[in-house]
Amino acid sequence: MRKETLYSSSSRSRQPAVAVAQADTATKPPRSWRRVRFPRPHRSWLFAIGLLAALALGVRAALVPAPRTFTQADVDAAVLHTLEKTTLPSQAAKAADAIRPSVVRVRGMGKNPHKDLGNTGVTTGSGVVVVETGLILTSLHVVVGAEQIEVTFADGLRSEAHIVGAQPQNDLAVLQASKLPDDLVPATLRSTQNLTPGETVVAVGFPFGIGPSVTSGVISGLKREYQSPEGNALLTNLIQFDAAANPGSSGGPLVTADGEVIGIVTAILNPSEQRVFIGIGFAVPIENAAAAVGQTPF
Repeated sequence: MRKETLYSSSSRSRQPAVAVAQADTATKPPRSWRRVRFPRPHRSWLFAIGLLAALALGVRAALVPAPRTFTQADVDAAVLHTLEKTTLPSQAAKAADAIRPSVVRVRGMGKNPHKDLGNTGVTTGSGVVVVETGLILTSLHVVVGAEQIEVTFADGLRSEAHIVGAQPQNDLAVLQASKLPDDLVPATLRSTQNLTPGETVVAVGFPFGIGPSVTSGVISGLKREYQSPEGNALLTNLIQFDAAANPGSSGGPLVTADGEVIGIVTAILNPSEQRVFIGIGFAVPIENAAAAVGQTPF
């Protein structure tokens, strides 16, 4: 019998069919290498997960309160609570803080003292800086007859001063200090045109050399007249006030609740001729004082 060789049907390769079959088997990956497909989750599971997430968000929203919207009533209540718990500075304290850097002590000294200088030859009064170059307003009777004038600024600096202007009819003197502090603060001046009796005023000065001292009161009247027991010139158009003033207060500023200067303390009235305060003081309006400096403050 004749043996025949079995060939594949492919005319190009002419390879045996067994060899082709083995080659096909070799190119297929083993079963363990084939892609594994996992079953898809059921829709009920997806629904359960979503429900749990929604419940968690709801619980969180219930536990964390929403931001509160504040109303005007809430703001008013908070301000009222603060005012009840906090002690605010008084009007007098605010006025004193504003004017204190500008107030100076004035001393007049002389070998042959004027009768106002007393037995020691020294008078003590007050003054206020009105120009940053060192111009100081004070009462003329504090320095008249003095051979030497000394001023002490708020920071303690002492300086010699001399008179550069005077208004005897208003008992005013203008001093120029020789030495000045580095941070000299001039006072703020305010017109007296709109003043009314009853307004709060503060006097700052050196009564009996003690100070700076602060006293408070109100405007008692306007356009008053005063003549000293010594028979000096009649002073007119004065501001009457009841903030305590005594010898040494003369020349100091009379200020509003905002610390603005409206007058220069010039005299006190006491029918018993005692040099103590009984409730009536007088100040020269700042308009007159500014004219003594040679300028208008408004």
